[in-house]
Amino acid sequence: MKARNILIALTFIILAVGCEDFLEPDSISTFDTDYIYSNVDDARKGVNAIYTSFMVDGFRSRLSNNMTGNTDIEHSSGWTSSGDRYQIWNLDALSSNGDLRQFWNAAYSAIRDANIAIEGIEASDALNSTDAATSNTMYHLLGEAYTLRAYWYSMLTYYFGDVPNVRVAPKAGNDFFLPREDRNVVLSQVIQDMIDVEDKMMWAENLPNGIEQVNREYTLGLIARIALQRGGYYLTPDMQMVRESDYLDYYQIAKDYTQKLMNLHDRPLPRDFRQVFLNQCKFIAPVNDDILFEVPFAIGNGDVGWNIGIRVDGGATALHSYGSGSNYMAMPPTYYFSFDTTDLRRDVTCGMYKVDTEFKEIFIEGPTNISQGKWSRYFLDNPPGPSTAKGTGINWPMLRYSDVLLMFAEAENELNGPTGPAQDALRRVRERAFDEELWGEKVDAYIAQAAAGKESFFEAIVDERAWEFGGEMIRKYELIRWNIYAEKVTETVENLKKMADAAFTGSGEFSELPDYMYWKRDQSGKFTILNPNRKIVAPPDDSWNQESFLLSLHDDVRGYDEWITRDWENYYNGPVPGVVRYIFPIPSEAIEASQGTLTNDGYMFQ
Repeated sequence: MKARNILIALTFIILAVGCEDFLEPDSISTFDTDYIYSNVDDARKGVNAIYTSFMVDGFRSRLSNNMTGNTDIEHSSGWTSSGDRYQIWNLDALSSNGDLRQFWNAAYSAIRDANIAIEGIEASDALNSTDAATSNTMYHLLGEAYTLRAYWYSMLTYYFGDVPNVRVAPKAGNDFFLPREDRNVVLSQVIQDMIDVEDKMMWAENLPNGIEQVNREYTLGLIARIALQRGGYYLTPDMQMVRESDYLDYYQIAKDYTQKLMNLHDRPLPRDFRQVFLNQCKFIAPVNDDILFEVPFAIGNGDVGWNIGIRVDGGATALHSYGSGSNYMAMPPTYYFSFDTTDLRRDVTCGMYKVDTEFKEIFIEGPTNISQGKWSRYFLDNPPGPSTAKGTGINWPMLRYSDVLLMFAEAENELNGPTGPAQDALRRVRERAFDEELWGEKVDAYIAQAAAGKESFFEAIVDERAWEFGGEMIRKYELIRWNIYAEKVTETVENLKKMADAAFTGSGEFSELPDYMYWKRDQSGKFTILNPNRKIVAPPDDSWNQESFLLSLHDDVRGYDEWITRDWENYYNGPVPGVVRYIFPIPSEAIEASQGTLTNDGYMFQ
C-alpha cells in the first residue's frame, strides 16, 4: 500500500524554494505554527512537508542513484559529454551545474521544513499531553523530523564537505548568511539529535505507513551509518584524506546502536533475496523484513525503472505497454565475475538481459551494459503505458537490515577484532546468499578464514557489502569513509585490462572467463545464458546466439576499449593522483546569495 498521503502537497506550507533564498524567512508557513503543531493531525501534515524533497529530481533521479559516481561496482562514462550529470560522473562539475543546484535546494528545503517541525512540536503542549496516544505520536513525529534532517546533512557533507549548519526555523531577525560549519560538528550534532529521541519513536509495525515512513528501526540504523561516516575518513580542502582522533568513539556508537536494534527488534533476513526488491516493484512493503525504510513514491512519481534497473525498450510502436526504461549506472564485468558462481545474489543484482520492443528478453549490448537488475518497470503488475518513462512509483530503499548486521560486524571488528558476534552477523548475511547445502564451505569455512585477523575480516566486510548492496548506490560513501576509493577503482581498471588481455591472447589470470557468451530463449521463452561463468570452445548446437563478451574489451588500436581507460581516470589520477576529489563546488547561485560568507576555496577548484 502506497503512503500517498505523505506525498500530497500541503496547502499551508510553501515548499518551493530558490537557491538564492534557501535560508530566508519567506518560506515560513502562512499559517500559525502554534496552531499547526497543536494537534496530531496537523502536525503529521507539517512533518509530511519534509518528505517532499524526496519527490523532486534533486533526489529521485539525482542523489538516490544518478550522482553516486563510479566505484568498483558501478560505472558510467562521464567524459563523453559536458552535460550536468556527466560532469558529476567525471568529478569535474562546475558550480553552475544544475544537478548540484537541485540537490542543494532539495536538501535545504527539507532542512528548513524539519526545523519548522522540530520547533513547532517541541513548543507544543501536545508533546507532553496527558493523553498517551497524543504524546507518543508527537514524540514519534519529532523523531521523524530529526532523522530526516540528519539524512540530508549526511548527504550534504559527503558532496560539499563543510556546509552551512541551519538548525533553527526561518524567522525575522535570524542570520540568513551562515558560513560553512565543520562537517564533523554537523555530523556529531545530528547523531546526538537522533540518540536523544530514538527511544520515544515507534517501530514500523505500529505506524500507519510502516516502512514507507521514518520509523525507530531506521533511526537506529541511521545513527550507526552516520556514526561510521563521522568516524571515517574525509577529504580536506588541501586534498588530504584524514579522520579525527576520536574516530573510535563513533565506531562505538555504531556498534551500540546496531546492537540495540538487533537486541530490541531483531528479525530474520528473508531467504528469497530477489523478492526483497520484487516487492518494491509490486508495491508491497512488508514490516519486520529486510527493508527498514523506503522512500514512498506515488504512482506517477519516482524514477526507479526509468534511469536505473533492467533496460526496457518501449514507445508507441512497441508490442508491449511497459514504456521505456534505461540504466544510467552499469556494473563493470569485474564486479560480475567477483561473485562466487553459486552466490544467489549475483543474478538478481546483475542484469544480463534487456527487454526489446517485441517484448522479448535479449542479451545486453556487451559487458559495459550489465544493468542493476534488482528493479525494472518490466516487473510491474500493471503496465504503465507504451509511451511512459518516468514516474513508475517503484519505491527506493534507504536502509536494509542486512546493512545493520554488516555495520555491526564492521564496528565490532574495528573495536575488538573478529569476535564471535562479529562473525555471527556476517554469517547471517552470507547464509542467505547460498543454498543451505553449501553453507559449510561458502559460509562457515569462508568466515573462519576471514576471521584469522582484523584486516582480513575487514576485507571480507568490504567484499560482502559489495555483493550485498550492488545497485543500491551506497558504495561511493563506503569507499570514501574507508579511504580506499582510489585503491578500489585502480584495482578495477587493472583487472579490466587483464580481462581484455586474457580474452585476446587466451592466456593470463582471467583466461578461463568467457571471451564470448552464448544465449537463447527456450521454447517457453525463458532467457538462458549457456556459459555465464566460463569460456567454452563452442555451443552444443546452432540454437545459441553468440555475443562477444570480454573480447570486446580489447581494442586493436588503443589496446583497450576507451571506457576502461577513461571512466575512472579522474578517480585515481585526478588533481592529486591517488586521491579521489569527490567533493563538489557549492552551487554558484548559493555563493552569490550568501553576501560573501560562502566561497568555493580549496579542493583545487578552478
